[in-house]
Amino acid sequence: MVALTILAVMVVTSVAALLSHRLLERAVLRPYLIARGSDYWRLLTSGFVHADIAHLMVNLITFYSFAFTLERVIGTARFISLYFCGLLASGIGTCIKHRNAPNYASLGASGAILAVLFASIVYFPRSRLLILPLPVPIPAPLFAVVYLAWSYYSSRNSKDRINHDAHIAGALSGVAFVALTDPRNFVALLRHLTG
Repeated sequence: MVALTILAVMVVTSVAALLSHRLLERAVLRPYLIARGSDYWRLLTSGFVHADIAHLMVNLITFYSFAFTLERVIGTARFISLYFCGLLASGIGTCIKHRNAPNYASLGASGAILAVLFASIVYFPRSRLLILPLPVPIPAPLFAVVYLAWSYYSSRNSKDRINHDAHIAGALSGVAFVALTDPRNFVALLRHLTG
């Protein structure tokens, strides 16, 4: 399963980058450099390193919870395409927004992982997600709407170090990927939401 390979690569590269500041700095996404025609590889490498263990763990748990089932449903080739579409969509969006900020840097697999999560919601709209600290599971489509609204609000108002725009781009790319590659399941989601 490719999901297991991605998981392993993410762990190994993140731990290596956390132990080597030079490696971390080489992998981080720097939109200013990309906008000026260099370091394009960072669009990919930045998605395999994390800022700290907590950041890595949140992404690993989310990926583990959804990736394996989704890969079985859509197949390995489409899963790989989905993952890298989410990674690139979140990176390119970040580069466009921060292209004139020389000190801006971004890292983490959240965009790709949210593409996987939101694609899973399209395929399994009746699923319920347990989000701590909430005591009860919530319907997956409700989570999706609330998460996107919170991310949008946070991207406009928050002063934290989280790249909320990458989360939005990744999530929307997951939904768009399913709409383009499997319109029948996308239409089924729309019927579920309206019926």
